Amino acid sequence: MTKIRPGLCSVTFRSLDAEEVIGLAAEAGLEVIEWGADVHVPAGDIERAAHVATETADAGLTSCSYGSYFRAGADEELTPVLDSAEALGVDRVRVWAGRLGSAEASDEHWAGIVSRLRDAAAEAEARGIGLALEFHSGTLADTAPTTLRLLADVNSPALSTYWQPTVAATVDTVLGEYRDLAAHTSAAHVFSWWPAQERLPLRARDALWTRFFAEALASSRPPRDALLEFVPGDDPSLLQGEAAALRSYLSI
Repeated sequence: MTKIRPGLCSVTFRSLDAEEVIGLAAEAGLEVIEWGADVHVPAGDIERAAHVATETADAGLTSCSYGSYFRAGADEELTPVLDSAEALGVDRVRVWAGRLGSAEASDEHWAGIVSRLRDAAAEAEARGIGLALEFHSGTLADTAPTTLRLLADVNSPALSTYWQPTVAATVDTVLGEYRDLAAHTSAAHVFSWWPAQERLPLRARDALWTRFFAEALASSRPPRDALLEFVPGDDPSLLQGEAAALRSYLSI
């Protein structure tokens, strides 16, 4: 059985310094951190990225990915993002498929996003870095079918996707979405929001996470990382319990 690494998205604690995030993750028994570009590792600040990478490694943790806010089609440069990812020592960068939901997208908009993602994937691949789509509303990757269409249209081995439970969807629905995307899913964002965007402890949705991890761990291509994203009330004191829950799911 392939192991999935338990980790943390640094955006969970935007108000804390990177060093505090590292300390919390290490104390909670996590293994990896996805560093966010919005606060902790700004895109293009190579010195900062290298420092955070060293601090992370010194704590016995691995920097697994870079959570960028690069949005295809928004005339943003990918190069500074890749520079920071390289300095972090990661091989995966999370990116966004535009700023428009798939139901609102014209054929022209779709083609533009695909073209930009294709170019971005080629640029990243040339540097030994893969890109992964944020599976999220307000982008073309907002449903499993549209995400699969994007991956097929871009047609690059350097492009994968994340998975996370669609807000307000049933357990059966979100598990069905994961099954559709499983072969292309490189990481999962793990949180329990219910019934809409109310942040609950992971254990509040045991029925989801027990089944998800049982399927993911048994699959031929499980996600490499399961990353805690946000905790109730953004409370750092809750991370220990949330991490313990995540590790217990991974020991199924």
